[in-house]
Amino acid sequence: MSSPARPQPWKLWSTSLGLMALSEASLGATLEETQRQSNAEALNLGTTHVQGEHKPGYKRETSDSVKFTAPLRETPKSVTIITESLMQERAVSTLADALRTTPGITFGAGEGGTPLGDRPFIRGFEASTDIMIDGIRDVGRMTHEAFNVEQIEIVKGPGSAYSGRGSTGGSINLISKVPQQETFAAGSLSLGTDQLRRTTIDLNQYLPEQNMALRLNAMKHEADTPGRDDVEVSRWGLAPSFSFGLNTDTRGTLSYYHMQSDDIPDQGHPVSEITGKPVKVDRDNFYGFAKRDFRKTSADLATLQLEHDFSEHLTLRNTTRQGRSMQDYIMSRPTLGSAQNELTGVVLRGPARGRNVVNTSTINQTDIFGKFDTGSIGHSYSAGVEFSRERIDVKNRYSPKGSDPGSLENPNPKDPYAPVARGNGNHSVTKHNNRALYVMDTLALHEQWDLNLGARFDNYHVRDNTQSNRSNIWTYQSGIVFKPLPYGSIYLSYGTSFNPSGETAGQSGGADGAAGGRLSNLDPEKSRSIELGTKWDLLNERLALTAAVFKTEKTNARTYDPISNEVTLDGDVEVKGFEVGATGHLTDQWEVMAGYTYLDAKTVKYASGKDTNYDGNRAKFIAPNSGSVWTTYALTDRWKIGGGANYVDKRYTNDENTKSLDSYWRYDAMVAYRVNKNLDLQLNVLNLTDETYYDASHVGMFATVAPGRSAELAANVRF
Repeated sequence: MSSPARPQPWKLWSTSLGLMALSEASLGATLEETQRQSNAEALNLGTTHVQGEHKPGYKRETSDSVKFTAPLRETPKSVTIITESLMQERAVSTLADALRTTPGITFGAGEGGTPLGDRPFIRGFEASTDIMIDGIRDVGRMTHEAFNVEQIEIVKGPGSAYSGRGSTGGSINLISKVPQQETFAAGSLSLGTDQLRRTTIDLNQYLPEQNMALRLNAMKHEADTPGRDDVEVSRWGLAPSFSFGLNTDTRGTLSYYHMQSDDIPDQGHPVSEITGKPVKVDRDNFYGFAKRDFRKTSADLATLQLEHDFSEHLTLRNTTRQGRSMQDYIMSRPTLGSAQNELTGVVLRGPARGRNVVNTSTINQTDIFGKFDTGSIGHSYSAGVEFSRERIDVKNRYSPKGSDPGSLENPNPKDPYAPVARGNGNHSVTKHNNRALYVMDTLALHEQWDLNLGARFDNYHVRDNTQSNRSNIWTYQSGIVFKPLPYGSIYLSYGTSFNPSGETAGQSGGADGAAGGRLSNLDPEKSRSIELGTKWDLLNERLALTAAVFKTEKTNARTYDPISNEVTLDGDVEVKGFEVGATGHLTDQWEVMAGYTYLDAKTVKYASGKDTNYDGNRAKFIAPNSGSVWTTYALTDRWKIGGGANYVDKRYTNDENTKSLDSYWRYDAMVAYRVNKNLDLQLNVLNLTDETYYDASHVGMFATVAPGRSAELAANVRF
């Protein structure tokens, strides 16, 4: 069967520019009618009692982070926001579910030494250590749940000035649910194929006389993985929070988050030594041992945030978080080892990969933000300091032996397996300490011109049992914004980032993973990016259209030569591309979120070793073309239908560009029915065509299988 035609970048680019070039006159009638409707709604707000029935849409005006000192339309940076309503409509339960349908993001896989968990790539660069929760770095590599997430903010392009180390391709910020100034009780029950049983509750109590509010979110999830034999997931979570001093100058929120899981890990299918692609076997083939393999995780976060308004234009905020996460697993890694094994139908299920790691962190951030004027120039600013201590304990609990060969065509998860011996009990400790100060400022130079400036200084220190590395580095963000009309902007921005040696020490191996030894004397990698973009809010500012062209380059990338066993800063990685997007309402009944990203990600210079020279090759795991659309239409006050599609282009899975994953299309559909003001029913069918496709790989040894077709019915209640 021939592969689908690739999207034509120039056509999408031309279409986007054409939309943005629509004159106000051509939209006049629509804008006028929409304004009349908006005014009518505004007049009714005084007598309408909202009990949480309204669900906000896909479009957002601002970021939750105080480091963004201007509205999103006037921020010279690409930012994608995935709202709670969009996640609910798409039946999203994890961060990976949400990112899977986001253009410009692809995945890599863990393989044991590189831990399991969320491993996204943004604009061509890994972002597994650039995941934040409420603006604070989440140290452990985990599988992030969505039950306590209000929205997901994806900031694209080098952003160390915003978030510190890393963030070369971008960063991901999960915004947690906090107490609200209303009393409600909500929850959902989802039942579906593959033994899906998911329950969530969301309780909020507002005490206006005491200026307090309490909120509790909880979740229980159990399911098999659609299209996979013996692959089970089970998790539960609890997130209480308490806010005090509401509607006063001094406020605070104390919150706690706990989530734990007990799954059977799944490494998918082995990659053919002949074709370089996943072997053609039944999708449900599972190459692990159902009675031996396990993966247990837990995460605990305690956060205290205090905030004081000195005036209408000056606020001080302090946030302290204590975190601990744990991951413990034994899993089977399916590989072929040789073409001969493949031809004779033999798969190697091991040796088993085991890991036990505990991540702990104490992080404190103090931010001061507000507005002031210097003559005719207005300033909207944010400045702060950050102190963090992170510790990663990797324990040698397991010492697996043997390869446990099995049948490639008909694997038996109940086959006898080699026992996993206990390790020697030793463990390695890696510590990351950081001190930072930063400042962001948006200068209103003129009614039509803004200047965005930002800088951050990091004093970063990483050490393990034997050696250490220190980095002192400045990073910057700047952008000029021109507003030709009140509802549109054109911007040009420049940003930098840094990746210090040992940044992922204790979390992954390879040239990027050791604090001491061959990396101890290396300077940080440095990246820079330039971006030209435009943002327009049309249809009475209910539909946001965006477009951007960009180039990111890392000219001193770390490279490892297996022949000389040396790591150097001789690499050069370059990503050029563009993206377009549309988010919001086309009409009162019709809402859409759509986007397309083109990435030309290549290794300009790989390494000095003559046998490892892959200069000019495409960067592994990165799809040149990716696109997504999700749209819903309210047929009546009770009925709503929705559907979506996403496309991911072919990705190479090794530096040699000899192994790859095929492109794919995935389609989803939804229908919702409002029974009454307190009860909604929603049916989702995911992967409608039951497409077999692969989410990720780890350097071409195996490929993880994406979920097959599934259906689920959710009952959502709110009082």
